[in-house]
Amino acid sequence: MVEQSSAWRRFWNRGGFWRALLLAAVYLGVYELLGFLLGLVDEDLRGEEGSASYVFFATALPIIITSVLLIAFAASVGWLRELFARQTLPGRRWMWIALIVVLAINVAALFSIDYEEAGLQLVFTWLLAGLFVGFVEELVTRGFVVNLMRKGGHGEIAVALASAGIFAALHFTNLFTSTQGLGVTLLQIVYTFFFGICMYLILRVTRTLIAPILVHASTDPTIFLHGEYPSNSLIGILPTLGTYLVILAGAILLVVFIVSERRGAKTGLPAARPGAIS
Repeated sequence: MVEQSSAWRRFWNRGGFWRALLLAAVYLGVYELLGFLLGLVDEDLRGEEGSASYVFFATALPIIITSVLLIAFAASVGWLRELFARQTLPGRRWMWIALIVVLAINVAALFSIDYEEAGLQLVFTWLLAGLFVGFVEELVTRGFVVNLMRKGGHGEIAVALASAGIFAALHFTNLFTSTQGLGVTLLQIVYTFFFGICMYLILRVTRTLIAPILVHASTDPTIFLHGEYPSNSLIGILPTLGTYLVILAGAILLVVFIVSERRGAKTGLPAARPGAIS
């Protein structure tokens, strides 16, 4: 048993892109399977589509169960401490722009929701779902993927691109599991890629995985609730344009990040060891 455990840990501690891709694919398969099985729950218990009970069974419960499985995986390979420890790899001041842009959109959405029409039960259910969505998706992409890429010896440009790219690719299944068309799905993939870049920059500048988890957790509920139950307020213009603002900000910040990393490499300054405890 000890030898098997050691072999298991050695396999994942080698890191690399293909292991990151494998882990993300397994996560996606497990999540979709749980969603399918929970979809078999009696319709009277699930409630009508859009109701609080439906959101709980269709969105919250699968992701809650998945979060438990991911924590078990992290514990099995001995990564729990390093994933949530303060990282020694520093960020740069301009990276705060990513945090400001995303939070500004989310706060604007939060204050432009018709809460009376939505109902507090649905709002709180979405907030619960959003918390676990943020936790799971960031743990996978800014936690596991980033960790595996760094363990594989990849530079931070590759780390950022892999983290955002895998995150975006995970959303391609929406083409088959939802009623949205190809055009909407492709726009969503572009959006999630640059949103992923923003989350990576937030990870870098705050030096903790908790920050992108919380920012991400505030995104999905506010986007959905504002989209379904918008109030007639001027501030609602910001979240309405949120998809395009994130794409624009993410694209600009990605260019700045690549230039910054390449300049840093040319100076020959030693990089801090990522993922370690300060």
